[in-house]
Amino acid sequence: MLRLEGYEVWAAHSADEGLSLARTHRPHAVILDLRMPLTSGLQVLRSIRAIAGLAQTPVAIVTGDYYLAEGQSEEIRALGAELRYKPMWLDELVTLARELLTVPVRE
Repeated sequence: MLRLEGYEVWAAHSADEGLSLARTHRPHAVILDLRMPLTSGLQVLRSIRAIAGLAQTPVAIVTGDYYLAEGQSEEIRALGAELRYKPMWLDELVTLARELLTVPVRE
């Protein structure tokens, strides 16, 4: 959907693939799901923050879980990520991308 709006997008089918893409392409923003096979979006966020040059990259974690484990949403925010909830319609996704891309990155 974001490609149709003119954004350059790299999509991953696994956390490892996503982290590899992040290391290679140094994205200006990241949108990821909280629930993933074999890991979680929170663990991926921790890994993104550990990659040189990506510690301040704007990140949004999207989830359909309206109840998160104690401290989970706090850690997401402490790591500097936005937390958004599904369902996310096209206009909401485009707005989220625009918001993430307007966040000044300081490294």
